[in-house]
Amino acid sequence: MTPSPAPSVLFVAHGSPMFAIRPGAAGAALTALADELARPSAVLVISPHWETEIATVGTASQLETIHDFGGFDPALYAIQYSAQGSPQGAQEVVAALEAADLPLRTDAQRGLDHGAWVPLRVLFPQADVPIVPLSIQHHGGPIHAFRVGQALAPLVKQGWLIVATGNITHNLRDWQQAEMGASIDSSYAQRFSDWINGQLLSGNTAALLDYRQRQSDALRAQPRDEHLLPLFTALGAAGSGAQAHAIHRGITDHVIAMDGYAFEQTAAQ
Repeated sequence: MTPSPAPSVLFVAHGSPMFAIRPGAAGAALTALADELARPSAVLVISPHWETEIATVGTASQLETIHDFGGFDPALYAIQYSAQGSPQGAQEVVAALEAADLPLRTDAQRGLDHGAWVPLRVLFPQADVPIVPLSIQHHGGPIHAFRVGQALAPLVKQGWLIVATGNITHNLRDWQQAEMGASIDSSYAQRFSDWINGQLLSGNTAALLDYRQRQSDALRAQPRDEHLLPLFTALGAAGSGAQAHAIHRGITDHVIAMDGYAFEQTAAQ
């Protein structure tokens, strides 16, 4: 039997910034995954914490560690992830988006927000691979995010690793109430996580793209949905023949799903 190729498209959870110093089971799963990954020519990272009107590609040669959060453990603000960008690689991303007739811009100053550097620091602790950040467009919804992913698919054949980050559930109001000791019904988080898992494993892309109408807990699990949009970009980049495999599944911080997925092409593709 021919072994499955190493995954080249990932959706990984980044959780709260505390994931950087308390990685837990989700972090252990990412560490284990890192040992299985083929060394990429470059990494394209898509974080929900960089939102722009149109797709924007980071072209900086040195990527600043952005501490885009407040009120957390002071140790977090001392962390520096000395990642190298790739202006040349960024032009490959630009070319892929242009080939799909997607409007875009470039940004020569953008670094890595915590949605990007927190999981990348686990996957590549030596910061020894070039990284190119790409923004999301919330107003475009799942269909646009999926289309962006389809445009990026050729990069996979060129040796890129695509890392989309976010969270399957992301209701910060429920999290805050639970943190303050309020009693909330958190069962929706597991139901929604289970539904997403079922659609991914069965390859039901149509249902996933229409998730807000298909799943009754969707609006509570994803009030705004920017943290789920990168999943659709990963789906598009993986291609129609890809099989999703769970890297890790689990709810932390009361209602935050830390589920992650790797997408692999089947042997027939």
